[in-house]
Formats: sequence, structure tokens, C-alpha cells
Amino acid sequence: MATPPSPFGEDLRRDPSDFSLVLGGPLYQLLRRAHMSGDALELMRRRTILISLLAWLPLLVLSALEGKALGGSVAVPFLKDVDVQVRFLVVLPLLVVAELVVHQRMRFVMRQFLERELIPASATRRFEAAISSAFRLRNSVLAELLLIAFVYLLGISLVWRHYMALSTATWYAAPTPAGMSLSLSGWWYGYLSLPLSQFLLIRWYFRIFIWTRLLWQVSRIDLSLVPTHPDRVGGLGFLSNTAYAFIPLAVAHGALLAGLIANRIFYLGAGLLDFKAEVAVVLAFLLCLVFGPLVVFAPRLAQAKRTGLREYGVLAERYVRDFDAKWLRGGAPAGEPLVGSGDIQSLADLGNSFEVVRTMRMLPITREAVLQLAAATLAPVVPLALTMMSLEDLLKKLLGTLF
Repeated sequence: MATPPSPFGEDLRRDPSDFSLVLGGPLYQLLRRAHMSGDALELMRRRTILISLLAWLPLLVLSALEGKALGGSVAVPFLKDVDVQVRFLVVLPLLVVAELVVHQRMRFVMRQFLERELIPASATRRFEAAISSAFRLRNSVLAELLLIAFVYLLGISLVWRHYMALSTATWYAAPTPAGMSLSLSGWWYGYLSLPLSQFLLIRWYFRIFIWTRLLWQVSRIDLSLVPTHPDRVGGLGFLSNTAYAFIPLAVAHGALLAGLIANRIFYLGAGLLDFKAEVAVVLAFLLCLVFGPLVVFAPRLAQAKRTGLREYGVLAERYVRDFDAKWLRGGAPAGEPLVGSGDIQSLADLGNSFEVVRTMRMLPITREAVLQLAAATLAPVVPLALTMMSLEDLLKKLLGTLF
């Protein structure tokens, strides 16, 4: 019996904006009601400026009132705290901008599965159910409340106090035998500004979890992959382009790392090479975060390749035997010339098709996407090389490497 047409599938074909990782959730609704966002994330400039000022401006005012904005008796004044300036004036805007970039660049992804006929008619309902489940999780009030609780219980109480805060007198705290003694600006920083930035960051991890879960559910469907597709991933090549949507998020992570390292270089006497492991870990984390969701298609692609090699191998075997019998064993009709025959071209075309199947990749990931994401992550850290050598020496080394 034929599967009845699905209203959801038709809507998805008509409206490519039906799928979005970011158009939902309590914060999104709150921003809409506060006229800081439109239905499709308009008003980005207003939203970016207001959120950054909410986190940064009170800290400037409070630290100035306490005499710790530019100097005073502390080793790290507010305006010289590189980590804080980068976090609230660079990273926070990037986390907001990333929403619009991801929405615009990934809104067509689910539509591609339908337009390329990768989803069999019998699995349409299952495909729709996966998308509906992703929508419910994205819009969950409970999920965002749990993220806030996570930020305060773990992000502030443990991570910030024990691993991120500098062990010297700063504008926000002074070290004591009992732990950090927060200033007035430190209270705002530790319990309002920092949690805001951490929440936006953790919220991105949650969205990528939703994305991973959705792709995993889609990968469980018996997809109609074509082994001879020229993208060499059975028709899933469009998924590799999703990596470019996360470039602002990659730059944000690189900037966070650069801010933390800069403070320790400038105020604790550390060197850039002391953080080789941290740089490698952050880079590996970003690559796994962005490309990890695409790994779920590896079993399907491996199966498609095995099937393609078997089927096209049988087809090639039949053809080359007929070709051999016709042109080498005297089977060709009298007077039919080999030169100009379509058999030669067909043999070449068959060989090309078999080569496409043989070189089919197991992951819908391109080398270019990996390199660009890695470059975006490391770019904010590169200027810290100037702490090791002068700009002139650095340029000489770069030019020597390139030329």
C-alpha cells in the first residue's frame, strides 16, 4: 500500500526555514518580547550591544567606584584584564552573532534530505518524528533551567573559582587563606556577568547535542544513498558545509583561550609554549564538537560502499566479458570498426563509475572544512606569539616558511 502524503513533509518542502537550531527556547521568546529579536533573529546589532553592555558596563562602573578600573592597589585592574575584555567585548558578541549565522546557513539542511530523495517514502513519518522531537527539545523550558542551574552549581562554584580565577590580587577578588574575597564588582562579575556568558556558551553545547541527536536518528533510517554520487559520500556531501556555520563559535572558543593565556602571560610570568597542551585540547574539542555529529553516518556510508562495490563489480564483470567476447574473441559483426565504437566510451565510463565507488569516503567531511575550522579556532591565539618575539622577527619567520 502506498504511504499517504505527509503535511509536515510538504510544509518542509515549501518553507526551508521550518528547521532551525536556534529559533526557540525561553531565552529566544524573552528576547522577542523585549523587542531585541525578531521571528528570524532580526535586530542582531541591538541584541549584541545590549547583552554585551549588560555584562561589561556595570563592571566598569563598579570597578571605577572602587578605584580598580585602571590601577589602584591590585595587580590586575579591570581595563587591563585581557580575559574579561575579550570575554565580554569579543566572545559574547560572537556567541550572539553565531545564532544568526547558524540559522541562515543550516536552515536548508533537512530540506536537502527531502529534495535529494535520501529519505524513502516509507520512512517519511519517522523522519518527521525526528525533527519534531528536536523541536520539542530545543523549545524545552526545563532544559534551559537545568543549564542555568549547571552554570551556577558547577561553572561558577567549581570551574571559575578553582581553575579560571587568577591567583593574585585583581579588580574582582583578593586571595585569602580561606579562598577568594570578592569585591563589589567581583560579585556582579561572578554571579551575573560570568554566568551570562557561560550560559550562552553551554546553551550552544546543548544545541549541538540536539543537532547530533537529530542526525543520529536520521542515520538510523535506511537512507537511499547512491554510491556513484560525485560527492563521493553517497549524496551526503551537503552536510560538510554545515561546518562553516560554526566558524563564529570556533573563533569565540579561540578568543576565550587567548584571553585566559594572555592574563597568565602578562601577570603570572607564564610563556606561550607553556600552553601547548591547552591549545591542542581546545582545537581537538572544537573539531569533535563540529564534525562529531557527522560521524553518525559512517555505518550507512560503509554499508553503501560495500553494496556499491559488489553491485558495480558484478556489472563491470558482465560488461568486460561481453566486450572481451565481442572485440577480442571475434564476436563483433563483420564490418563494424572498433575505432569510433561507443563500446570503448562505455567501458571508460564504467571504469570511472567504479572508481567513484572505490574512492567513496566514510565520513561527509572535507579537508577544506577541517582546515578552515582549525584556522578560525587558532586565529585569536596567533597574536600571542608577539609575547615571544617581535613583530619583525615573527614576519620574517612567516615569510621564510611561506617562500
